Amino acid sequence: MYIVVTGAAGFIGANLVKALNSRGKTNIIAVDNLSRADKFKNLADCQIADYLDKDEFVGLITNEGFHGDIAAIFHQGACSDTMETDGRYMMQNNYRYSVELLDFCQAQSAPLIYASSAAVYGAGRVFRESPEFEAPLNVYGYSKLLFDQHVRNRAREFRSQVVGLRYFNVYGPREAHKARMASVAFHFFNQYKNDGRVKLFEGAEGYADGEQLRDFIAVDDVTNVNLFFYDHPERSGIYNVGTGACQSFNDVARATVNTCRAQQSLPPLSLQQLRDQGLIEYIEFPEALRGKYQSFTQADNSALRKAGFNSPFLTVEQGVERSVPELSKK
Repeated sequence: MYIVVTGAAGFIGANLVKALNSRGKTNIIAVDNLSRADKFKNLADCQIADYLDKDEFVGLITNEGFHGDIAAIFHQGACSDTMETDGRYMMQNNYRYSVELLDFCQAQSAPLIYASSAAVYGAGRVFRESPEFEAPLNVYGYSKLLFDQHVRNRAREFRSQVVGLRYFNVYGPREAHKARMASVAFHFFNQYKNDGRVKLFEGAEGYADGEQLRDFIAVDDVTNVNLFFYDHPERSGIYNVGTGACQSFNDVARATVNTCRAQQSLPPLSLQQLRDQGLIEYIEFPEALRGKYQSFTQADNSALRKAGFNSPFLTVEQGVERSVPELSKK
């Protein structure tokens, strides 16, 4: 029996493959689209049984090429570009593909654990898994919400586990290929390494410079939540995956710079000292993001905790301290 990870060469997918390997699981079919070939690096230190292109994989599941051979599917594959304007591509890649996997898993009585997104909440102030709080700002968020709605509508007919995980702002190793869609921690690290300073957005929508707040969650914690549900196939539902405690972009910048400074045997600096020394600077808020930007996110973790996931989450400071040494190896 195989475990399938879609988006396996991507950020969360590759970390999930590595986490499965740490449990001794190597019977993994990695599914992805390597039209961006550099993503292979994310899997280079992983053990898998086979690799399939996404289109080949879809062809196999629709023609019963895996009848009875799949133990579970971790569906992490998606277009995650929140600035993507091709709605037709977004809906085919994120919504229709997910429906096909759901149909296959139900026919095979195989668990499906899939990636949703906090983007479904848009500019709201309440982040709870309930329709009245869901209002996406872009077609990416809508593609994720539509599949969540599809899952809700079919929930009574399910014969096997279906879990949707609404990721908040994930950061950590193996995200270099994401380019401009990589986490702010990744961008701050590279800015500091290359330019000796980091750049944050000026204040907007009532927030001071760099004080926009997000629920930043380390990818290690994300993989732990995925594996928790894998270990509990009797539990289904849609759950937020965030720390439940928002922190500012300034917090991420300070943690990143001070972790880099520690590698140079330099003492940590306060936010004001970083500003005074020009190690942090603020740039104009992009016009293209106005009205499409989440200035505040904070997961309501009540449902996740009620499901039994009781592990603590890493703070930004703890998570960045873990991530920077991995980034420094590149």
